[in-house]
Amino acid sequence: MSSLLSATGVVERASSFLAGRVSRRSFMVRSAFAGSALAVAGADFALRPGTAYAAICRCAQAGCSCGSTCCDGYTEFCCTLNGGYNYCPAGSIIGGWWRADGSAYCTGPRYYMDCNALCSCTDGCGGGWPFCDTGCDGLDCGCAGGNCANWATGCFQFRYGQCNQDVACMGRILCRVVSCVPPWEFDTTCTTTNAQDDNTANMHRPCDGGTPYPCDSAATQCDVVAMAATPDGGGYFIVTGFGKLFTYGDATNFGDMSSESLYRPVVDMARTPTGRGYWFVASDGGIFAFGDATFHGSMGGRSLVAPMVGMAATPTGLGYWTVAADGGIFSFGDAVFHGSMGGQSLAHPMVGITATPTGRGYWTVAADGGIFAFGDALFHGSMGGQSLVRQMVGMACTPTGSYWT
Repeated sequence: MSSLLSATGVVERASSFLAGRVSRRSFMVRSAFAGSALAVAGADFALRPGTAYAAICRCAQAGCSCGSTCCDGYTEFCCTLNGGYNYCPAGSIIGGWWRADGSAYCTGPRYYMDCNALCSCTDGCGGGWPFCDTGCDGLDCGCAGGNCANWATGCFQFRYGQCNQDVACMGRILCRVVSCVPPWEFDTTCTTTNAQDDNTANMHRPCDGGTPYPCDSAATQCDVVAMAATPDGGGYFIVTGFGKLFTYGDATNFGDMSSESLYRPVVDMARTPTGRGYWFVASDGGIFAFGDATFHGSMGGRSLVAPMVGMAATPTGLGYWTVAADGGIFSFGDAVFHGSMGGQSLAHPMVGITATPTGRGYWTVAADGGIFAFGDALFHGSMGGQSLVRQMVGMACTPTGSYWT
């Protein structure tokens, strides 16, 4: 029979059959799906009646029936595997994405991102094949949590390829992240090249509501964007881009945004004078107050020339400033505007702000180390114009009115 029926013919015929029956993300996927069936089922698939779906519907693990969620060819949501957080878990990065319209969970399109495992070796990659051998990706194919009612995890070698294109060799798909925000807006490695499967629009897990802000290349921790010390120096707060707060020493957690659906990522934080509260600012200017921090207004929902990058609180805790990448300063509560670099030409974008001890002035710092002083803030020098190995990311004021960057 093998001399009469080529593998290519099997794949093409199965792909055509599946075209009207299985919505597994486009013809390319249908072909891969049928090809996988041929590889897994071999002669059984070629010689016996049935479909590619039925052939691979032996499932990710024994004991699941073909009607089980684990057998439908899709991958589990990352938040199910990741402690409820909607981002790629440790050891994986976004390999590509697709879009679904008509979802009940987004006012516009819904976006699905596959988190492919990073490979510990490149065995198997090369010659146009972008996946390492399964022994190199650290995954075990199975139903998530060992439950047939969950989708599969660690089973599929597939990649759309719009994200992290510099990573030529990836492992199987560990899980998928879901968002109402386009992937290229929070992971700059992603392109806007569209793939579409509207049939996935309403696939859902209760934990998938948060915006999936990107993790570092090692995927060991989602990006830390800011920190603040407690008043006595006995502890500190750390916040990540998706709004998760971590506390150390005598710092107390009064809540965070990690369980909320953020429209844009958190970029900075400031604590109150008591240390019993803090604010987060998002890149769209939105302000989030916790503990004894009071909301005094924000730029959320307003048009910004450039995204917000930092914030600083007044000494009273009754106001705050925010700074945008173009140098624009925005004042709220008892914070007084003392000038800004908004509307002026900057060699590099602003990345942070800190207030003077009196609260009657502030400094801003640019990515190249340039310092700009306003109000009673005094200029004490900068790294502007000097060679830096890495860009600046922020600054802090001393009790006497000097600063670090």
